[in-house]
Amino acid sequence: MTQFKPAGWPSVIPRIVTSDLAGLTEFLRDVFDAQGEVRSGAPTEMRIGDSIILISDGGGAREAMPAFLYVYVGNADQTYRRAIAAGAESIEAPADTPYGDRRAMVRDAWANVWQIATYRGNL
Repeated sequence: MTQFKPAGWPSVIPRIVTSDLAGLTEFLRDVFDAQGEVRSGAPTEMRIGDSIILISDGGGAREAMPAFLYVYVGNADQTYRRAIAAGAESIEAPADTPYGDRRAMVRDAWANVWQIATYRGNL
């Protein structure tokens, strides 16, 4: 069978185009403990948990394009506080949802919206 994607990668990967690649990757490291290094000439691969986000500066050919992402983390309240400390704007403070997630929402300085959630089961 022919490999149609890199081994271990999912079929759908979010991609963010930003005018501040270094700043956004640092935000992801600070808030989500993301792993990855800024790459020149190729999209930067950032890993958050078991997921991959591709980030690039567009190389002049693409305009900045923010994302709206739902991210599961070990502790939504702590991650929300880290996001605020890293300069994000609060959209929703942490609260329990009827479907079992403890969830908050922030907007970062690059206009990306992050819903930060921890699954707590049926409450």
